[in-house]
Amino acid sequence: MIKLTNVTKWYTKKSIGVHDVHLHIESGEFVSIVGQSGTGKTTLVKLLIAEERPTDGNIEIGGWDITRISHRDVPLLRRQIGVIFQDFKLLEKRTVKENVAFALQVAGESTRRIRQVVPKVIEIVGLGDKIHHYPSQLSGGERQRVAIARSLVHRPKILVADEPTGNLDAINTQEIVDILQRINEFGTTIVLVTHNKDIVNQLNGRVVTIHDGKIISDKKEGKYQL
Repeated sequence: MIKLTNVTKWYTKKSIGVHDVHLHIESGEFVSIVGQSGTGKTTLVKLLIAEERPTDGNIEIGGWDITRISHRDVPLLRRQIGVIFQDFKLLEKRTVKENVAFALQVAGESTRRIRQVVPKVIEIVGLGDKIHHYPSQLSGGERQRVAIARSLVHRPKILVADEPTGNLDAINTQEIVDILQRINEFGTTIVLVTHNKDIVNQLNGRVVTIHDGKIISDKKEGKYQL
């Protein structure tokens, strides 16, 4: 599903994002990518969604070599990969329904499909009763759930969650983790990028640890030790 081989990303001669990364994630896995700030986690996310290109090495997503992906093919890639960020990235003047629908509108989907898909993904994240609310009327956890719903509209095979609970309290954090686990149970591959030790240890699943741009540990049932 996801395969990185000898992947290195240099920004300048003195600044490296990741170095000689080998990583293979199977379809349906739930993998936590962990490490302190500035260790290469964000670079890895940007490489996976083709926001950055590797200096060396190869990246495959679903058997598709995206190492030198063209700009016109990036939207196709991002329909396979849903992405959730720490800061939600919602449109403040649009309702929950409109925020989720917008992801389909920019992709040129028909009104009929939008009407079919949007309520379903909003129900998945438990916001059916807030469908006409604006972001300012939602809690932080609810705003993140809208972002998750939006990321699901194209039925992605992979969901990358980049510090999705960084701005949330313990209760909302647990709700987001529960939703991610439920999505994973549907068969979606989850890549959770986090420095939250409690989340990772609770999941007790595969943990990949990055330090100074290198993978220093990859355990099937690991704990976050750093």
